Amino acid sequence: MKRYLILEDGTVFEGEAFGACVQSIGELVFTTGMCGYIETLTDPSYCGQIVLHTFPLIGNYGVIESDFDGDCHIKGYIVREWCDTPSNFRSQYDIDKFLKDRGVPGICSVDTRQLTRIIREQGVMNAIICDSPDLSSELLERVKNYRVGDAVNAVTCKEPLIFPANGEKKFNVAVLDLGVRSYIIDSLSSRGCKVTVVPAATCADDILALSPDGVVISNGPGDPAQYTGIISEISALFGRVPLFGIGLGHQLMALCRGAVTLKLKYGHRGANQPVKDLAAGRTIITEQNHGYAVDQDSITDGCARFVNANDMTVEGIDYPESRAFSVQFYPESCPPHGIQSPFDRFCSMMEGGDL
Repeated sequence: MKRYLILEDGTVFEGEAFGACVQSIGELVFTTGMCGYIETLTDPSYCGQIVLHTFPLIGNYGVIESDFDGDCHIKGYIVREWCDTPSNFRSQYDIDKFLKDRGVPGICSVDTRQLTRIIREQGVMNAIICDSPDLSSELLERVKNYRVGDAVNAVTCKEPLIFPANGEKKFNVAVLDLGVRSYIIDSLSSRGCKVTVVPAATCADDILALSPDGVVISNGPGDPAQYTGIISEISALFGRVPLFGIGLGHQLMALCRGAVTLKLKYGHRGANQPVKDLAAGRTIITEQNHGYAVDQDSITDGCARFVNANDMTVEGIDYPESRAFSVQFYPESCPPHGIQSPFDRFCSMMEGGDL
């Protein structure tokens, strides 16, 4: 069955259908990871977006639910080729079933290299996945006007969730859930943290009432500048408890300290993003998923600790006087020898150590 991807400028790509048989509009982005498609499909930070894989074959090890990062919030899925016969002893089913079960349309057999080049040259744009190459002027206008709005509200938890420490309990940690990945919770629990995940709308006083040893501001989707209410509550936490921001949390922490954010041309998405640690003088390879960045020239409180080795955008900020720091990348993977894990750094700070 034929299916079409139509960009907001009217460019049409013909491909083959898989996944759910529905029409969907979203913001078209690409990710460069060669593996980890399960984590991509379930990363809440992709909320409202149509995800394009640059790696040509996706789905070869099937779908493994224990590897999910969260719920699926993508608007569409684009691959060059998907594997309908996955080979992995842990595989439970294939990605076609995954998408159908969640009402997400997929399209394959399209030129993903050409699509990626278009995005790299022209920037992120909106698109629609549909079953006809002919769009009405009204529908094309809807595609052009689409915006990922208030996505945090769609992905945050609805009530507090508690996760026990793995082994001896050392710390009480509150996580402000803007779309938190499960691996972040696992990384904290494995370090002896009892983790209380609270909804994004939770006020600072209610977070402090939990008597946390530290607070994590999680990753999440959307334009950081639109979350003015959350920014205000994070401001009220500064200096009162150790803070650790990740992804969107990094951007919101910078905004509440007077910095500004900007939208990147095509973002950083994938598990192969090089980041320079300016303090250690080392470069690490990181996993990232974001379309916005903190403007380095706007930073007046704190100092940039990490920068992207490709475009020199800010990848992390230290706030020594406030016992707070943040990273743009996902910190779950262990960094090379000689560079302290951000999670270990956070735990050290909760123990009373210097930033």
